Amino acid sequence: MIARVRKSMEEKDQGFTLIELLVVMIIIGILAAIAIPVFLSQRKKAEDSAAKADVSTIGKEVATYFVDWDGSTAVTVALDTAAGKWEVNGEPVGNASTNVELGSTSNLGDDAAWCVSVFNDKGDKSASPEGYKYSAAGGLEEGQC
Repeated sequence: MIARVRKSMEEKDQGFTLIELLVVMIIIGILAAIAIPVFLSQRKKAEDSAAKADVSTIGKEVATYFVDWDGSTAVTVALDTAAGKWEVNGEPVGNASTNVELGSTSNLGDDAAWCVSVFNDKGDKSASPEGYKYSAAGGLEEGQC
């Protein structure tokens, strides 16, 4: 009995058939076709998140400025490209993310109606001309001021 099992094991070919290899290659191809577009959309979502974070930083700093506001001085918002920092009234308030640019600003002299927006052309929803805005009335939202 054992001799018969040993003999059948010695005669059996080792390896994979061509069909088995083709099936594995097809499965790998299908998985790659699904994974690559998902990866590319994740990069765009990351760029959108960078724009959201930057406009939130600026908006919260502007809101903080209006807490101690003297009632007459308008706020200035700028990007110091050399230092890579956002500035509110000439003071650095946070690091600027790569590819995020200042969009439009409006009513920076009005504590109840101000708005600041940014855009990121490498993002999906944050690409110009849309972008994200942070305003006194609505907080963080999609769109420009």
